[in-house]
Amino acid sequence: MSTSINALKLEESSDTSVIQRVLTTEASLAPLALRIPVGIIFAAHGAQKLFGAFGGYGLEGTGQFFESIGLTPGYLMALLAGGAEFLGGLALILGLLVRPSALVLAFTMLIAIVTVHLDKGLFMANNGYEFGLALLAISVALVFSGAGRFSVDRTLSRSSK
Repeated sequence: MSTSINALKLEESSDTSVIQRVLTTEASLAPLALRIPVGIIFAAHGAQKLFGAFGGYGLEGTGQFFESIGLTPGYLMALLAGGAEFLGGLALILGLLVRPSALVLAFTMLIAIVTVHLDKGLFMANNGYEFGLALLAISVALVFSGAGRFSVDRTLSRSSK
């Protein structure tokens, strides 16, 4: 009986440990300075893909573009990319689940760089990968740093102790 209680306590503490590691962040303002503008950029790009906002093509048009470059099925890929960017961007703005959101966004940017921009060189003037690379670097930095000050993650991590 005591063995099963100890196993349950160990499982509970390891779950808490994982949650704590995801949410824990320092009080630094540096992640805030990164996540707000980048969150706005990602959310806007996601809204273009999902809803056709800000001059975007919506799911149909983005899906057709994705199909044309070999990302199939295009509609699903557009939904995944748009969802990652829109929801991930909102998460960064709020400072909610920043580490996992930033990881998904970094992966999304890596795919965008390799499939759309890499063969066009570095510079944005040629539709190159410099902007995607900057967003990738910021996303990776947020994976390591966490949300920082003024974030839901910080509030949750402090209240769960």
